[in-house]
Amino acid sequence: MLLRTFGWSFAITAIGLAAAAWGWGWEAFGIVLILSVLEISLSFDNAVVNAGVLKKLNAFWQRIFLTVGILIAVFGMRLVFPVVIVAISAKVGPIEAVDLAIKKPNTYEDLVTDAHAAIAAFGGMFLMMIFLDFIFEERDIKWLGWIEKPLARIGRIDMLSVCIALIALLLSAMYFAPEAHVSSGHADKSATVLLSGVAGLITYLLVGGLSGHFENRLEEEEEREQEAEEEARKAGKEPTVIGLAGRAAFFMFLYLEVLDASFSFDGVIGAFAITNHIFWMALGLGIGAMYVRSLTVYLVRQGTLDDYVYLEHGAHYAIGALAVLLLVTIKFQVNEIVTGLIGVALIAWSFWDSVRRNRALAEEEGGTSEEKSEVSSGV
Repeated sequence: MLLRTFGWSFAITAIGLAAAAWGWGWEAFGIVLILSVLEISLSFDNAVVNAGVLKKLNAFWQRIFLTVGILIAVFGMRLVFPVVIVAISAKVGPIEAVDLAIKKPNTYEDLVTDAHAAIAAFGGMFLMMIFLDFIFEERDIKWLGWIEKPLARIGRIDMLSVCIALIALLLSAMYFAPEAHVSSGHADKSATVLLSGVAGLITYLLVGGLSGHFENRLEEEEEREQEAEEEARKAGKEPTVIGLAGRAAFFMFLYLEVLDASFSFDGVIGAFAITNHIFWMALGLGIGAMYVRSLTVYLVRQGTLDDYVYLEHGAHYAIGALAVLLLVTIKFQVNEIVTGLIGVALIAWSFWDSVRRNRALAEEEGGTSEEKSEVSSGV
């Protein structure tokens, strides 16, 4: 079961890491590996949500999502989107950007370095909004309760996350952008940082709004299905589950694709905090995307969701750290390995705490069962 589900992911991992080491050396190998781990961790909640929706589709639409959908996810968001970001920021065509990266890597590196302030401001705002909306939301399970509880209380203030993100953007434009790091040294990029940061904020709000729209349509379709099923039962007829699923399947598929794209933004933007090399990004994010798809299939087939409850928290803290680091790199250079390891360390910490929590719960349940047994036996 495990090999059948994750077989392609294992194969793509081996090919991708070998290509990175053979083509660019061990530094590339390390960066691609870090990007893969980050993409898997940051998209873990994506796989969980996808599985919850995908199991409602019939077999045909599940195949569509796992074939056409993976082409959109891997080649669209993880391969093409980073090139588009570089092309827009560096003011060159997408084909020209790839051509420069292959034939004139030094010229390409200078262009990306000069465009880094715009990329960092756009990505920093997008990632910061993801982190702030998560940390300000009231949720039943809390990882670092000493900070999450008070933040959830003040998070009831409307538009607080937007206000904090804009304050961070203004501070970056005032203190980092006037001496932004460029290929020739330093330059004033205040206007660029403000414009790109606002664009990142708008993009986040649009993507979130679009996802919410499709989610509402999905809920409406599910309500109609339930009503039709009840009417069929009252009439003494067996409800046609496949037919009902077919009417809602198109909206479910669109919702899944929009949802997947919105979840992909954090991984793609976060990759720019680690490296500007589009081929390293493509390999790392592509490997991660394959595992997300495999994990989605695994969760659907097993009929259960993973119980590492703090992993989502750790991934969002990693997003927050990457957002801050992106803004800092407008002026200062931060080693790529250090940036990547910060995110991996936060995710590993949350994973370990999840394991410890599961063990503690298992011990408590075991103790409770023993106590009940003693009482029932008269001891």
